Order: sequence, then C-alpha cells, then structure tokens
Amino acid sequence: MLERGPAELALAAQTELLGLCRSSLYYEPVGPSAKEIAIKHRIDELYTRHPIYGSRRMTAVLGREGWSVSRPTVQGYMREMGIAGVAPGPNTSQPSPEHKVYPYLLRNLEICRPNQVWGIDITYIRLRAGWMFLVAILDWFSRFVVSWELDQTLELTFVLQAVDCALALARPEIWNSDQGSHFTSPKYTQRLLEAQIQISMDGRGRALDNVFTERLWRSVKYEEVYLNDYTSPREARQGIGNYLTFYNYERPHQSLAYLTPAEVYSQAGTPPVQGMSLSLLSHCQGEKTESRGR
Repeated sequence: MLERGPAELALAAQTELLGLCRSSLYYEPVGPSAKEIAIKHRIDELYTRHPIYGSRRMTAVLGREGWSVSRPTVQGYMREMGIAGVAPGPNTSQPSPEHKVYPYLLRNLEICRPNQVWGIDITYIRLRAGWMFLVAILDWFSRFVVSWELDQTLELTFVLQAVDCALALARPEIWNSDQGSHFTSPKYTQRLLEAQIQISMDGRGRALDNVFTERLWRSVKYEEVYLNDYTSPREARQGIGNYLTFYNYERPHQSLAYLTPAEVYSQAGTPPVQGMSLSLLSHCQGEKTESRGR
C-alpha cells in the first residue's frame, strides 16, 4: 500500500496514515545461518532414519559427529521443524491447551478397503539454503497419496488447503492424525466433522500409530529429496510433485503384491486416473504455487 519513489506524500506521512512504524520500512530479515541449516538438515536425516530419537539422544549423536550444539538449541530446532521423538513421555506432539483431542479409533481395527482410513502428517523438506514443510494425506489401505501441499512455514493454511483438496476427491470413514496443534485446531476438525468423518488421534507415545505415513516420508526423502539439492521452493515443488506422481502411479509396492497405490486405490470404485489427479492437484495448488515459488 506504500508508494515508494516519487509520490504525493512522503513515506513518513504514508506510514503515519497507515499506522505503521517508519523504521519497519528499512528492516531486512536475517535468514538462518549456514550452521543452523546444516544442523537442521542433519537432524532431519537422523530423525528420518531413527524417529525414536528425542532431543537428548539427538544432541549426543550430533556431538559425536563434531557438531557443537546444546540440547536447548536442538530442542528449539526440532520444535521449529515440527518433529519429536516417538517415545512415551513428554516428547510427543502437543495440542494447544484449548483444543479438543479426539480418541484413537484404530486399535484392533482391520483396514480392508480404500477410503476406510486416511492419515495426515507433516514433515521437513530441506533446501540448499533453507527448508520447507510437506503435508500429505494418505489412504492407509492402498498407500495412495490423496493430497499434498508444500509451504515455507508451519502455518495452518497449507494444511487446510491439503484437506480441502482431498475432500474434493473422496471422503474417508476415519481420518487419523497425531495430537499436534494443526490437527486439533477447530478450523481443521470442523472441516472433517462437516463431512461426517470420524476423527482419530494417535495415542501419546505410540510409535506405530502413523507408521504408513512415516514409511512414505522415508521413501520421499531417500528416493527424491536427499538425491537432489533443491535451490528454490519452486524446484522443490516440481521435484516432489513429480515423485509423488511416480509414487502413486508407477512405483510398485512390495506390501501391495507389487501393484501401484493407484491400482489398489481403484478398488474404491472410482479409479484415480493419472491425468485427472494431476488436474486436481493443479486446481488445488493453482496460482499460489507460482507466487510462492518466486
């Protein structure tokens, strides 16, 4: 809203009219240091391989590798990355105190058909000079990635966009997540309740509750992210988008008798045609993909 350069009003007058602090015009945010980026990337690698690592063990392993970093710093980094060791105790995802936590509905449940149970989770994606966050919604029976989104922050918006995109394709009977603040937010849960979906949340310290999505993250990172050195958000979106299309439609899964997730998901009665899915993703991501990639 500010007019820089030749203008009828000086910048001081413009900021006063808009209720802005003039000094904020000259503020240039300082990006993360090269050391912080390197440590976070290493934490991501260690956590992907060993999700049981909490901050204590992570600090010890980093120290053995020659990184001079304190446990409070590691704790802060892991919190910013949205990860915590999957072990009983205080290191599990924490909901906001005012948010409702829903019970775990999958104990002893036999998952035997597509669109019976979907799971949602968020993971850290490294860039050469920073990082992004990937959220994905997975059909647990077929391992089909129903929807996904990438963003440079952990704000709730990109999670809601992935949810809306998934609900435009189908409706599961049960939707499972951890107890993180994104997934206990009323803006998130209300969408599911309005679609008449049962909400399930992992029990605290249950390492196997979201095992299918954890396996997806391992595949995404070892088969795509760690093999490429993304230089920009746009490059990351393109690379991960291409990989997830490959994952859904071309990559055979041993646990699925070497069928692809799309082939198994088609048992739901509406085969996810590859072109249709790409069109849906394009519709869901739309102009924002271009604008955020600049």
